[in-house]
Amino acid sequence: MPILALMLNATIWGLSWWPFRQFEGAGMHPLWTTVIMYALSWAVVLLSQRGAVSEWLRSPGLWVVTLAAGMTNTAFNWGVSTGDVVRVVLLFYLMPLWAVLLARVVLHEPLTAMAGLRIALALGGALAVLAPADGGWPVPSSLADVLGLVGGMTFAFNNVMLRREAARSPGARALAMFTGGVLVAGLSAIAMAGHGLAPWPSLPGAVWLLPLAGMALLFFVSNLSLQYGAARLPANVTAVVMLTEVPVAAISALLLGGGTLDGKTALGGAAILGAAMLAALERHRA
Repeated sequence: MPILALMLNATIWGLSWWPFRQFEGAGMHPLWTTVIMYALSWAVVLLSQRGAVSEWLRSPGLWVVTLAAGMTNTAFNWGVSTGDVVRVVLLFYLMPLWAVLLARVVLHEPLTAMAGLRIALALGGALAVLAPADGGWPVPSSLADVLGLVGGMTFAFNNVMLRREAARSPGARALAMFTGGVLVAGLSAIAMAGHGLAPWPSLPGAVWLLPLAGMALLFFVSNLSLQYGAARLPANVTAVVMLTEVPVAAISALLLGGGTLDGKTALGGAAILGAAMLAALERHRA
């Protein structure tokens, strides 16, 4: 059951790009959808976890978690809604590269030979994914590529900070993450709409409110599934199972026209996933 719960969470996230695009086509920018999607989880945690607010307010480390979690969701949801889903998801999963570097700076963890191999694999995979088909420098070619990279970096930072703040209560940590999802995406959406870079939230009719509420509920279930599974499995098993998101996103994007997959992207993706697997193996040995 814990493994199935984690697979459910990964599957929901792997397929999330499609409803985000449907809402965007109807006039709802991905950032507004993100705010609504996280509002339900935020409200439930706020009402059910007594003392979480005061603990969050007096914990500067959790403020950083709020910012990192918010930037993660803002970047990832926006990226998969507008760009090539396969590229965005693979660039997002460069987390092993960022995690090694951030853990060194924030947690003062030593750089081991295994960590060096993970860096080399992840970096090589990123260069392959970003390499232009007609030659040139392997740099991000679109806003979606940048969002994928930023989302993965901030997610790794979020995870490192959660390890640093492990002594905080689960309720306070959850509140910090969900607050970030609502606050950062909301402020970004307001700023963009105010400058004419994105539309204010609107839908063609009231009938769209039902799938929007359904999506919010689905992601609430997804978060519960993650908490249930991660609390009952070793960290290395959780890390491996969560990689289910990558093939789910890639296959669904290829079938539904949300992305493409050429030889260099496949090779780079294999290297990036290899780095993630090595990270799981290192956790198991630890």
